[in-house]
Amino acid sequence: MTAALRRRLAALAGLLVTVVALLVAPATPASAHAVLVSTSPTASAVTPSGPSEVVLTFSESVRKVPGKIRVIAPDGSRADRGEPRFDGPVVTVPVDPAGGRGTYLVTYRVISADSHPVSGAFTYSVGSPSPPPVDSGDDSRADPVVGVAVKVAKFVGYVGLLLLVGAALVLAVLWPGRLPRRGPARLAWTGLGLLAFATVAGLLLQVPYTVGGGVFDVTGEGLGAVLGSTFGAAHLVRLGLLAAAAFLLRPLLAGPVGRTDLVILGILGTVALLTWPLAGHPAASPAPAVSVVVDAVHLGSMAVWLGGLVMLGGFLLRRANERELEAILPIWSRWAALAVAALLLAGTVQALIEVATPSALVGTTYGRLVLAKVVLFALVVGVAAYSRQLVRRRTAAGSPTSMRRAVWAELGITAVVLAVSATLVQTTPARSADTEGAGADSGYFTTTVTSPLYSLQVEVDPAEPGNNSVHFYAYSLDNRPLPVQEWRATVALPSAGIEPITIPLLPLTDNHATGEIALPAAGDWELSVTARTTEIDQATVTVTVPVR
Repeated sequence: MTAALRRRLAALAGLLVTVVALLVAPATPASAHAVLVSTSPTASAVTPSGPSEVVLTFSESVRKVPGKIRVIAPDGSRADRGEPRFDGPVVTVPVDPAGGRGTYLVTYRVISADSHPVSGAFTYSVGSPSPPPVDSGDDSRADPVVGVAVKVAKFVGYVGLLLLVGAALVLAVLWPGRLPRRGPARLAWTGLGLLAFATVAGLLLQVPYTVGGGVFDVTGEGLGAVLGSTFGAAHLVRLGLLAAAAFLLRPLLAGPVGRTDLVILGILGTVALLTWPLAGHPAASPAPAVSVVVDAVHLGSMAVWLGGLVMLGGFLLRRANERELEAILPIWSRWAALAVAALLLAGTVQALIEVATPSALVGTTYGRLVLAKVVLFALVVGVAAYSRQLVRRRTAAGSPTSMRRAVWAELGITAVVLAVSATLVQTTPARSADTEGAGADSGYFTTTVTSPLYSLQVEVDPAEPGNNSVHFYAYSLDNRPLPVQEWRATVALPSAGIEPITIPLLPLTDNHATGEIALPAAGDWELSVTARTTEIDQATVTVTVPVR
């Protein structure tokens, strides 16, 4: 077996392992950087009796961080009982309903589908408010150093990617045969090393980033949870692809290789590019297939453009002779133009998906970072256009020096763009942040009504025209949770001639049901709820809900 065949088989084996890893990776529903949109009991509400559960509803599906959801009683003790139940975006926390009167504190930390932690707290009161308790056992507070380290690791990964791609691409297609390859080879191995380091660092940092704690708070349990997630699978696949690519990279860096090796290396690189969007926002966007593809195109175009600039400014403009540059520069100019066009197109599609609304573009941190990136990109495109003019005027005196200055100016600006990008991927997408802001300004309606069979706690959130969530809690007349066998509910607006509309209800526990209803107009809506507690016992209560 020849050495070339062994290299190809090793690379193909790495690709096969990668495909298998992708197939067995945990499936995650399409979702995004989740935000808390409603709670039951609602934040700051005063309930007549203690609930048997606390329900948190997020904008998207979330995953559990072990031990990071707590309900603290007024006396500082734990009021939650047992493990929370996760059902898509709904988290149900069992609570002792016989707890004391006063204010309860709910703290939470969960993981959204794009691998970012979501944490927060709210209070509710039973009977009457009291000074809120303190969660003395909460150790989930994020260390700011961890957040910075995660961004630095991503920046290092981007730098490694462009160094590796630029060196490999130029050596494969544009490098003059007479020039030694030692410098570009060192650059490529440096890029590979930075990529591997950033990938491992990203895996390790994800543990304290998701569960809280400092940089070195990496436990076996936490690491196992990260490796078992889509984020972990994507990073392990990337490491496997880097190892497989190394077998074909060595002969390429030493001299020209055959077309088959280049094709295999290109396949490995394309698959590796997909691991970035699969571990971040794109895989959790409203259009995940589109987002993953355009993000990979965006990243690949960036690597080709900037990596080529590094090779051009660091080696070719200094070492190639006039005849070689006359052949290389026009080809590179076309490559750069195509890469910039792909960057612009992919970036536009990404922005439309992630920003969603014009108000979110200026009203959220994510949107403002996108605007900053656009401004910087416009500057670097201007410098690139100047470089293309220099390519067309190769006969002008001193043009190599001018081109080197233009190339380093492009790289200087794009280094800032990469830093903005590293921050951007760690920021809540504008579409989610906009949802969070809208939810924060909304109100809610809550009341308790009594029938001969039971008392019913009714919650409507946000009690505004449009989509509303309703929650019903049934209690016996002595304030104990009362099992309900069947729920029915309707809502009507007689003043506007709107007949009763049936509300589809989903029982969450024996005494708790929830539903969603779109209220088309403001007004005093009549909400009727029928709860059947036995085969023959049922009662109906009616509540007037002011919708403004």
